[in-house]
Amino acid sequence: MTPPDTGDIATLSYEAARDELTEVVRTLEAGNVPLEAALQLWERGEALAAHCQAWLDGARRRLDDIQSATAPSPESASPESASPEDGAR
Repeated sequence: MTPPDTGDIATLSYEAARDELTEVVRTLEAGNVPLEAALQLWERGEALAAHCQAWLDGARRRLDDIQSATAPSPESASPESASPEDGAR
């Protein structure tokens, strides 16, 4: 059995990989694919899913970075915004 060609997956956008993964799942669920082809589709689907997850993880990191960069630092908080517990210490 030759492994599926997954080199092109790295160049896919999230949306393209997601759409292809959806098609792979539909094809496998239909069940009318020979075993060898089904195994290759499964492996390609696994690679597509990993690629999509990497896109999502990267997006989450970017959002976290943006959020932490725009969040006010504790030193810049005004005394009026401090909780009563903070003043009691």
